[in-house]
Amino acid sequence: MKHLSRIYTILIFLFLYAPMAIMIVYSFNDSMSTTVFMGVSLRWYRSLLEDSQILTAIRNTLVLAVLSSLIATIIGTAAAVGLDKWKKGWTRSSVMMMTDIPMVNPDIVMGISMMLLFIFMGGLIGRQQILGFPTILIAHVTFNLPYIVLSVLPKLRQTDANLEEAARDLGCRPVQAFFKVILPAISPGILTGMIMAFTLSLDDFIVSYFTTGAGFTTLPIAIFSMTKIRMKPTIYALSSLIFVSIFLLLVLVNIAQARGAKKNNKLEVLK
Repeated sequence: MKHLSRIYTILIFLFLYAPMAIMIVYSFNDSMSTTVFMGVSLRWYRSLLEDSQILTAIRNTLVLAVLSSLIATIIGTAAAVGLDKWKKGWTRSSVMMMTDIPMVNPDIVMGISMMLLFIFMGGLIGRQQILGFPTILIAHVTFNLPYIVLSVLPKLRQTDANLEEAARDLGCRPVQAFFKVILPAISPGILTGMIMAFTLSLDDFIVSYFTTGAGFTTLPIAIFSMTKIRMKPTIYALSSLIFVSIFLLLVLVNIAQARGAKKNNKLEVLK
């Protein structure tokens, strides 16, 4: 059984990561062919750095992902703290259900509904061209919020409720007790939710397509426009860089969390 489980695990990893490996290999191909490897070259990486359209889309996407993940993290953490302190009942259950709706709602429905909402609001204030960076930022914050809330809530439930009371008994005001005691305890959940929000915002296409205007283009939209003609291996180079960056980010986060867990275990042993 052990050998079968190992073979099964290897097959799963091959199925998941073989396409990534092939893409990275062909990003170094000197030819545009996707079947014949003509030699190792950085040609497509140099072409990527010279493409102003892609570079602008990358800048827009990174700015959008950073801002939306930070705003969603602040709002989502506050919402999670409020939900954690809310007494159990039908009202709390209803709010939790409404929080989960953006996660299970199809992207196409969310994108179209938010587009209609923004156009309706634009009509009320007399603006015909309301779609742009502000609208796409609001849309990204909206679909990122549930992931922050669901990442922070478990950490709040794992935190000893007596810690805040002890801090207040020692002279801390409620706000000080939160920032000095509760926030460090739930920081792993906050960090996990923020990274998830960042990657979701980085990857989103459907909601962005319906809520952005002509003056703001994200990377997924720019790539989609390029697929209407023959795709260049520049996209392979770009996708490889994104994959490696996200992979390294996750490795660093896991290392930091592992070190934090070891430190906490040492403190518990000393106690």
